[in-house]
Amino acid sequence: LRYTLQVAPEDCTGCALCVEACPAKDKTQVGRKAINMAPQPPIRAQERENWEFFLNLPEVDQSRFTFTQVKNVQLLEPLFEFSGACAGCGETPYVKLVSQLFGDRAIIANATGCSSIYGGNLPTTPYTVNREGRGPAWSNSLFEDNAEFGLGMRLTIDKHTQYARELLAQMGAKVGDELVAELLNADQTTEAGIRQQRQRIAELKRRLEGDRDPRARDLLSLADMLARKSVWIFGGDGWAYDIGYGGLDHVLASGRDVNVLVLDTGVYSNTGGQASKATPRAAVAKFAAQGKDRPRKDLGMMAMTYGTVYVASVAMGYNDQQTLRAFLEAESYDGPSLIIAYSHCINQGIDMRKGLDQQKLAVQAGEWPVYRFDPRLAAQGKNPLTLDFKAPSVSLEEYAYNETRFRMLLQSDEARAEALMALAKKDALARWNRYRQLAEMDYGNGAPKTEG
Repeated sequence: LRYTLQVAPEDCTGCALCVEACPAKDKTQVGRKAINMAPQPPIRAQERENWEFFLNLPEVDQSRFTFTQVKNVQLLEPLFEFSGACAGCGETPYVKLVSQLFGDRAIIANATGCSSIYGGNLPTTPYTVNREGRGPAWSNSLFEDNAEFGLGMRLTIDKHTQYARELLAQMGAKVGDELVAELLNADQTTEAGIRQQRQRIAELKRRLEGDRDPRARDLLSLADMLARKSVWIFGGDGWAYDIGYGGLDHVLASGRDVNVLVLDTGVYSNTGGQASKATPRAAVAKFAAQGKDRPRKDLGMMAMTYGTVYVASVAMGYNDQQTLRAFLEAESYDGPSLIIAYSHCINQGIDMRKGLDQQKLAVQAGEWPVYRFDPRLAAQGKNPLTLDFKAPSVSLEEYAYNETRFRMLLQSDEARAEALMALAKKDALARWNRYRQLAEMDYGNGAPKTEG
């Protein structure tokens, strides 16, 4: 198998994140990797031809691979491309991952914010389709009702699917009892199973074509609902932590099969950098000009108290494999899931080329916990919480003072900056101890483990 990475020369924003993330180094030349930055004008014409050739290459045969490893997932076609987000944006890699893993059956409700601007800057859209014509269905709602908007999509799909199954059960004499049984009992827990179901649906449509029975017409219009759909609810921390939190809580409590992705920049990015409840202590933002004096809200911990919500906190720059695993587990969970994704942002005042490095530092300093909470484990008598990070191993200053939002307070009011930083360090240590204790609980009887 030969792997080629091709860049669209006229669409590259020059953020260099791909170069920073590339693990393949040239052993004969220090500093050179498998992919490198170069001036565009001298190579534009040749690379344009290479790009056109690349687009005509066949897509990977997905039946030959399992997509539980990052190295294999990069072979999947992204159905989110050329978004127009800020160069080096920390949100878009997570959206791209969703489009690679589930894009051909994803239905997305997007809250107003950065992700709705680069996601639907009409008349263009970065969401696209594969060669079979399948791709994400996307729509944007308001700040205050996006979670309910996505829940409405799930309820509609469930009702359509229920009606299609009822009709199908009545049509055995016309379409064949064997096909009916296969459609109704299909295992769609894997992508291979979903592809097989689509083939059955295509055969069902062929057999229904031209049938004037009203039931057949209804079933023909709803046949695609017999294939599993993946409902996603996208938004930023301003939506999830603040303005839309009431609706988000309602949706998580509903028990319905929706997947919530919070693209957490710790600030209202799109509207100019106002503080949100996700803004960390000691950071400067609008409405927190002297540095935020309270710790950030722990949205994941709050969601875990339901016990029936899959919850994950991820940072791609710290552990991309853990991020992939969280997305796969969340989507496979038959119930509500919540993924909170650390997203570096230009509003944080960082070198965007080093965004992934900053994500890693955030976890190592204890500012950002990385974990997965899977209720399916509790049903087996196991602790549902898996910690994918360790106790703070670098100073909080090493992380924070790479960012203008922390550094500017140090320059304007050093005494206050130092006082807030001391409190933020206590927050990090308390956060680690709290999660560690939860992860050590014995879920066989719900009591903490004891020595001896």
